[in-house]
Amino acid sequence: MAWLIRPTRKTISSPYLKALLLHQHLQPTSLFTTRNYISDMRKAAFQGNILRLLRNEIQYEHERCPPKQPITGFNSFIVDDRPGEQWIRLKRKFGEKEDIRIEATMFDGSIPVSDSERVGDNVQLHITFIVNISKGDDNNVLEIMCSAWPDAIVIKKLFVRGRNRTPAHPYIGPEFKELDDEMQDALYEFLEERGINDELAIFLHEYMKNKDKTEFIRWLGIVKSFIEKK
Repeated sequence: MAWLIRPTRKTISSPYLKALLLHQHLQPTSLFTTRNYISDMRKAAFQGNILRLLRNEIQYEHERCPPKQPITGFNSFIVDDRPGEQWIRLKRKFGEKEDIRIEATMFDGSIPVSDSERVGDNVQLHITFIVNISKGDDNNVLEIMCSAWPDAIVIKKLFVRGRNRTPAHPYIGPEFKELDDEMQDALYEFLEERGINDELAIFLHEYMKNKDKTEFIRWLGIVKSFIEKK
């Protein structure tokens, strides 16, 4: 009787066991694959949504008010736009010996204004710029820190520093507003003679409006390119 049972058991159980083992072997892998597939789909959808928003923003900025090609000169100054950076540089010669360099930030502050002062605007934007004046082989540099408001410049501070070596704690003089009024006027005339005046303030504000848009679009493009990389 045993010989009859043994083949029957082998015939019935063997395919069943194979199917069961195969099912047990594949089931965890299949579940893991499904989860990965869903996760990849979610990532792709999330990435696609970000890219769509970035493309729409870039298109909107170009269509609404596209940035202009940066100006390379203003009066006697050569303008270096410094693409990708938050500041620009202006340079010129004055007389036989003076080298003048101006480093100006993008908009770095603002103050509120009333409607009566400036219709349509709620704030006045502010730009910081530093004037460096050197003379030939002289080791000293006259450095003047200024503010550029929409239509005027304001001197904040000035001091003389060494071009190559500066003391750890140099004396940088009093605040500009603490100087005698006549001396203040004379220093404004000193800058005016070198083309650093209210006209320059107007130029800087117009320039920075364009640079602000250009750099924003550049930044959007860099972010988009990074996300698109596989």
